[in-house]
Amino acid sequence: MNNASDRIRKTSVASVYVHYVAKAERRGRTKAEVDEIFGWLTGYSQEQLERVLAEKITFDEFFAQAPRLNTARSLITGVVCGVRIEEIEDPFMREVRYLDKLIEELNKTRPMSKILRAPAEA
Repeated sequence: MNNASDRIRKTSVASVYVHYVAKAERRGRTKAEVDEIFGWLTGYSQEQLERVLAEKITFDEFFAQAPRLNTARSLITGVVCGVRIEEIEDPFMREVRYLDKLIEELNKTRPMSKILRAPAEA
């Protein structure tokens, strides 16, 4: 493990979440869309996500306790924070970067169907 991974593991989801929402809202997106991304990726319901935020659960606990990590998350590729997601070996950091990439796509005003990797209509 490296220092960045250690630091992120101990960081509360709530402390980063507020920044995700603020940036999304500045770009004309909504808190509900941020919440939808969190739910899609991890399987947390709205009520469960609110508990995670209220209890200041760490990212380590957040991903370890995720009700259902979405199997389609492996379709999330590309570069985020200067790192190619497909090349991240640490499973924990890959989960964090999946979340970062989805939020980044939201802020680039991609449609939610594309962000959430919905299958193309036939």
